[in-house]
Amino acid sequence: MVRRVLLVSTNYAPEQAGIGPYATQIAEHWVETGHAEVHVLAGMPHYPNWRVAEDYRGVWRKEEERAGVRLHRRRHSVPARQTAVRRALYEASILAHGIVAPPRMPAPDAVVAQLPSLAGGALGARLARRHGVPYIPVVQDLMGAAAAQSGIRGGGRAAAAARAVESRVLRRASLVGVIHETFVPRVAAMGVDEKLIRVVPNWSHVTGPTRPRAEMRALLGWREGQTVLLHSGNMGLKQGLEVLVEAARTDPSLRVVLMGDGNQRAHLAALGAGLPNLDFLPPADSAEFTDVLAAADVLAVTQRSSVLDMSVPSKLTSYFAAGRPVVASVADGGGTAEEMRRAGAGVVVPPEDPAALLEAVRRLAGDPEAADALGAEGPVYVREHLSSEAGLGRITALLDEALEGAGAGAADGTGGPVVHNRRVIHRRKAAGDPAGGSVTHTDKTG
Repeated sequence: MVRRVLLVSTNYAPEQAGIGPYATQIAEHWVETGHAEVHVLAGMPHYPNWRVAEDYRGVWRKEEERAGVRLHRRRHSVPARQTAVRRALYEASILAHGIVAPPRMPAPDAVVAQLPSLAGGALGARLARRHGVPYIPVVQDLMGAAAAQSGIRGGGRAAAAARAVESRVLRRASLVGVIHETFVPRVAAMGVDEKLIRVVPNWSHVTGPTRPRAEMRALLGWREGQTVLLHSGNMGLKQGLEVLVEAARTDPSLRVVLMGDGNQRAHLAALGAGLPNLDFLPPADSAEFTDVLAAADVLAVTQRSSVLDMSVPSKLTSYFAAGRPVVASVADGGGTAEEMRRAGAGVVVPPEDPAALLEAVRRLAGDPEAADALGAEGPVYVREHLSSEAGLGRITALLDEALEGAGAGAADGTGGPVVHNRRVIHRRKAAGDPAGGSVTHTDKTG
């Protein structure tokens, strides 16, 4: 039997960064495999540059079909600069338009919502309750923690309100998916029974590089012998990209490249004005994306020192696929550092510390064989743990479990999900454990 699923995700194709590609691949996978008829309640494409894409400007509502997926787009505000108030207006506009104009579709069998959008989560819970079907939020970022940790102006005051909404949304769920096990304690602390939390890591949604590095470097104008440190993705507050600007200022022989867009791009360009070794590039075309990553000597992932457990950057999955060593300027106790250690594809240095970052980059540049060996671990990790087949399989299993639980609840007259006792077990990769990392076991005796 083909189920009908509503996926609520503010971000969706044609967005090529952040959560959009994951939402798109999930929906298309369910359609391609005949697993479900999929409708998506989405916003207007705007990420990561925080500007509405040209083809969608001035559009209030739009119905589209992409790869067999029915899209219901609703207009919302898009703040060019992030503050707590502007973020609140962004969320409020998503919620208001979704309530006023919900998707015109037959009743779904389940509602899946991609968070961090609190409004999307609230809409998903509301629509699931209206139709009496399972509600399954997938937590990509923790918004309460984000408000407190990201450095957004007014974020401290907004954190409590965001946590309250987030907690209410998650407590309504039949099951909750989280992309990293470091999120589990946070979600459980919001009142969600830990037995209802499933770890569903993201996957690498890009293919490996195909063009020779020397050829790509020549096309980009990167001369041989010069070390290139590349950051790709959103240029937002939580990334703390000032550390890369200061690294470029400190070491004129190092070429620092910031590729992408975001609401901090103009600030970073002004901060680095006049630095000949600091380059800003637009987002690479999807066909060349990993070739550009692979052409760099070292890839950088950075976060502010306050960012601990609110997010795990999706760029890591692409970095690992590119096969170059990664330097992570992040807090040691967070999920990003943990993921780096699991992959073994780079080094972790203290956040917001240009000297520590430069030392790590110089060490890698001075030992090309060691750098290549670290970089080679990335594709292995992707192949063994971050394949799209595995990732999409986990999300599909999450949906199926919620639907089966709902069916069992209906059969026994309770009307709710029946969920077996589960234990989330955290462990390192070990012999005989092909999945590595965190593993979810089912205890059918409980």
